[in-house]
Amino acid sequence: MGGLDWAVVGGYFLVMVWIGMWSRRRISNAKDFYVADGKIPWWLTGISHHMSGYSAAVFVGYAALAYTTGFAVYVWWALSITVACAVGAWLFAPRWPRLRQQLGIISPLEYLTTRFNLPTEQVLAWSGALLKVFDVAAKWTASAILLNVFAGIPLAWGVLLVGGVTMFYSTIGGIWADVLTDFGQFVIQFVAAIVMFVIVLVKLDGVSTLWTMWDQLPAGHSEPFNGTLTMWFFLAYCVIATLSYNGGTWNLAMRMISTPNGREARRSMILSGGLYLLWPLVLFVPMWAAPILFPNLANPEESYAIMAQSLLPAGLVGLVLAGMFAHTMAMTASDANAISSVVVRDIIPAFRKGRGFLPEARELWVARLTTFLFIALSMGIALTSDSFGGVLGLLITWFGALVGPIAIPMLLGLLPWFRRSGPSAALISWAAGLIVFALNKYVWPGWIESLGDQAQAFTVAGPVLVSLVLFIVIGYLKPENTPESDALIDSLDRDIEDQDRATAERA
Repeated sequence: MGGLDWAVVGGYFLVMVWIGMWSRRRISNAKDFYVADGKIPWWLTGISHHMSGYSAAVFVGYAALAYTTGFAVYVWWALSITVACAVGAWLFAPRWPRLRQQLGIISPLEYLTTRFNLPTEQVLAWSGALLKVFDVAAKWTASAILLNVFAGIPLAWGVLLVGGVTMFYSTIGGIWADVLTDFGQFVIQFVAAIVMFVIVLVKLDGVSTLWTMWDQLPAGHSEPFNGTLTMWFFLAYCVIATLSYNGGTWNLAMRMISTPNGREARRSMILSGGLYLLWPLVLFVPMWAAPILFPNLANPEESYAIMAQSLLPAGLVGLVLAGMFAHTMAMTASDANAISSVVVRDIIPAFRKGRGFLPEARELWVARLTTFLFIALSMGIALTSDSFGGVLGLLITWFGALVGPIAIPMLLGLLPWFRRSGPSAALISWAAGLIVFALNKYVWPGWIESLGDQAQAFTVAGPVLVSLVLFIVIGYLKPENTPESDALIDSLDRDIEDQDRATAERA
């Protein structure tokens, strides 16, 4: 990287700091810090929701899959999320802001005490927070790998640099800093990806590269399913993505909670799904063409970084790197915001006399402190990521397999069809999912490996399917719905202003 590239990267970091300082002026209490008091417009929420699905891992781990398997990475990743957004726009997205309207929640788990009970809320809060530490750690590691390839910076210093800047602006700026950073990275990614896309086409066969490159790539690279990215793995990830992108990943639930009402949340989810359907097709073309331009790379995780260094002119290399940082910093900042909300609104009150919330002034201070501590802990995990299987091991195996058992009670608990499923169904399904993951990972690894290409699909899907079946079956065998939980579920069918209008018309 040259001086101009470093100037671009340095300028980006300064902009992130400025965003944090500007956002700080919009925050007077924890409600502003976590959900902007429901004032984020739908289009900004939609872009933020979309960009929160990206991180530097896309340009490291997913670039490696694109290099080794081809088109299947789009089907597995982008198409599964498109399906998830379509389902969410219909079922889940509108219910999140309605929870804020009905109960005043500023944490995605606050409603669980009313819907289930306090122990269920606490179990999901503690286990989900621990899981998210590993997910965020993978993203720090991916950023550090890119810095190492681009500039030779040791991995540990890369984690500390990117994490340190994120720690500053997210701690003071809250969700406004998160969504504005998402919008900024959307612009950066658009420019950088279009430039890379055009250069690759010019370098090969022009526009015809889009259909001629597949003949020059290894067999199977044009297929929708290839290698470990099988049809069963795609179907498993459709389920995982539906749970994750509709609120099982808490920072995405926070996006929906921050919209004014259910109609706006639905529009934002439709926008995000449309972007997932179309934009990755542009983003992945250089990654798919990488084996033609740079064959036989020893480490495919470095493929996109090597392409950027080799093909882009001065200044644009820095823009691409800034875009990659933007992905990771925006996603991890929003994760930290969500985890902090769960700690402040769900975990800490359980230890207070009377189980009340903290006083308003102290609540905002603790919100910032817990955001800082979460980022610090995830950075510590990132420095030892090899112990957990590297970037892809953390992202796909650990997070993919464990998000389902935590998300199923949380999301299905919003829907009227599962109103009979109560605390027993929630806790048993959660525990069974974690047990199945532990058995797959540590007791039956030899048998799992004997499944060949289907092993990864079984590892990820097993815990989710067990949790899903038990949550539903136990609910029918042992119904535990109460008048309070039924009333809560029924209140989520319409926005509160629509309910008021209907009441006035009846009167």
